[in-house]
Amino acid sequence: MAKHGKRYIEAKKKIEKGKAYPIEEAIKLVLDTATAKFDETVEVAVNLGVDPRHADQMVRGSVVLPHGTGKQVKVLVFAQGEKEKEAQAAGADYVGGEEFIKKIEEGWLEFDKVVATPDMMSKVAKLGRILGPRGLMPSAKTGTVTFDVAKAIKELKGGKIDFKVDKGGVIHAPIGKVSFGAEKLLDNFKALMETIIRLKPASAKGTYIKGITLSSTMGPGIKVDTASVRDLVS
Repeated sequence: MAKHGKRYIEAKKKIEKGKAYPIEEAIKLVLDTATAKFDETVEVAVNLGVDPRHADQMVRGSVVLPHGTGKQVKVLVFAQGEKEKEAQAAGADYVGGEEFIKKIEEGWLEFDKVVATPDMMSKVAKLGRILGPRGLMPSAKTGTVTFDVAKAIKELKGGKIDFKVDKGGVIHAPIGKVSFGAEKLLDNFKALMETIIRLKPASAKGTYIKGITLSSTMGPGIKVDTASVRDLVS
C-alpha cells in the first residue's frame, strides 16, 4: 500500500471520516486540501447503479464544460480536400490522412483528441487497437466522427470531455483546475451531472446516483451528499 506524504495526511485531517458534504462545501474542501505546488486538476468519480456488462445499461457521453478543463488540447483531424482546409482554419493542431496513420502505427501519440470525417473512417479503423484502449478513437456518439469538423474542434478546445462508465459502474471525469475557484468548478460539475442524469438508461433500476467523490490530483477524496446534487440540477 502506497504511503502518503505529510501534506496529504494534514489535508485529510480536515475531512470528517464517513461524512458526505453538500456539494458547495465539498468543492471548498477540495480547494482547501489541494496543497501541491502545481495547479491540480479537480476530478469527480460518480458511482452509478448500473450494470455495464449489459449493453442497455452502458452510460457514455460527452459534455462541453462551461469553463473548460484548464488544459491545452491538441487535436488531430483526419480529413481531406475542403474539410482539411476547414480543419486547419478552425485551429486543428494536426490535419491529414495516411501520413498520420503511419506515424501513429510507428508510435506517435502527441495529441489529446482525434476527429475524423466519415469518409476517412475506413482508413482510420485500422488504428482501433492503438487508439481504442486510450479512449482516442473517433466516434459518432461523441461527435468526433463528423463533417462539421470546425464545430468539433471548437468544442474540444473549448472544454468538451468524453466520459464512459467503467466495469465497476463508475464514471471518472475532470471538472477543471484548482485555480478556477469554487464558482467555476461548481458550474462545470453541474453541467457534467446534468448530462449523466439525462443519460440514465431506461433499464436501470433502483438508485441511479449511488455515490459521488471529489478530489484534486494529489488530495484526498471527499464524499458528496447526493441529495445536494439533486437540488443543484433540479
